[in-house]
Amino acid sequence: MPDKRVITANLSETLIARLDKVAERSKRDRSWIIRQALLEWLAEDQRRHELTVEAMKSMDEGQMLTQVQIEQWAEQRKRERRERREQSED
Repeated sequence: MPDKRVITANLSETLIARLDKVAERSKRDRSWIIRQALLEWLAEDQRRHELTVEAMKSMDEGQMLTQVQIEQWAEQRKRERRERREQSED
């Protein structure tokens, strides 16, 4: 990332303490952990947005899912998120 800027955020003492524990355990600095968390959150937010747009389009086209299909989809999303977390820990 050659184009870096410093930003600030107000965090509670509790959140800072949790951040410090993760930093110590993972041997990473706060900035790295915050950057990784933000990247993951932004990617997930983008994916949620895309899914919402896709769902609205499907509804407009009369396409609906059964409860079973929705539950299967939710389980798949959980697996994907778990895999992404595991990959980011490497």
